[in-house]
Amino acid sequence: MTMKLIVQGPGAAMATLRSVAALALPASIRELSPHAIRCDDVSSDGAVRHAVEQAAFAAGVDAAWIARDATLADYSLLAMDMDSTLITIECIDEIADMQGLKPQVAAITEAAMRGEIGFADSLRRRVALLKGLDADALRRVYDERLQLSPGAEQLLAAARAANIKTLLVSGGFTYFTDHLRARLGLDYSNANTLEIVDGKLTGLVHGAIVDAEAKRDTVNLVCDQLGIHASQAIVMGDGANDLQMMSIAGLSVAFRAKPVVRQQADVALNFSGLDGLLNVLAENQGGTGATSLSRAFQRRRQRTPTPATGSQRLSPLDHLSAIPPTCRDGAHHPSNTPAPPPPPHTASPPA
Repeated sequence: MTMKLIVQGPGAAMATLRSVAALALPASIRELSPHAIRCDDVSSDGAVRHAVEQAAFAAGVDAAWIARDATLADYSLLAMDMDSTLITIECIDEIADMQGLKPQVAAITEAAMRGEIGFADSLRRRVALLKGLDADALRRVYDERLQLSPGAEQLLAAARAANIKTLLVSGGFTYFTDHLRARLGLDYSNANTLEIVDGKLTGLVHGAIVDAEAKRDTVNLVCDQLGIHASQAIVMGDGANDLQMMSIAGLSVAFRAKPVVRQQADVALNFSGLDGLLNVLAENQGGTGATSLSRAFQRRRQRTPTPATGSQRLSPLDHLSAIPPTCRDGAHHPSNTPAPPPPPHTASPPA
């Protein structure tokens, strides 16, 4: 298969991008933007890939190989994890901070993300620590701490323009996925439900837990509803809990992810925003991923299935059947002006 290599990075100098790209012996190089280049007819053997990936990481840029003719128009569904992917925080860690328990909960979160603890067990252990917390802490986390990851709105706008459906599937909580689905105009969401009694968290999750298997099943369910194969889905995630749904996708994308996830993903974005995917899937006629969208949309208009109207929350309680969307509080609409962001994601060098 003839491959292309995309080298990009926020604020990266063109000389840096070209220096990394030269290691892949490209037949040609074209600038996609001031901070991204496309290289065609590149070497993609293991030694070359390793050298390029090491050089890219050291330079603070991303390098992604993909089929030369791959474009956004090849896909019909964009599925994303929430915590540390669509948004910059781990919501449960920030909720725990309201109890003064963030270090304890964050340590369990990190172990689960690395795949050292089963997700369902880790979630129950973390949620149990929240017992007795006022449920208003969820609103405070959304209003004061939750921010979208860089490039999120640009990527979602591109997906809408290309008539690609969107799914937010999370091992986090419906309070946040419901609000984000409404705020961002997402088509589907699935997450866990925190049990609340008399305005307090009980320390329990209500119903079946959305774990790695449920995430995979959710992607398959939405593909079935759209009348497409999972190979027409892009799946983005950052932790071990995302690997099963990433494994069935036509294109798996690790976003500022743990090493175990980066190693298994088709594309890794360690430094770029989520919209870095648009450069990876830019068409060959010229211009960036964003400027290629009108062509992608025209190519897709006549062949994209039309699902049921309206966005939907998918419920693990009904074997992932669709139920009508609603914000869980039925009335509260949080501010879209969050507090300053928490420290940015950090990544470990490639193995």
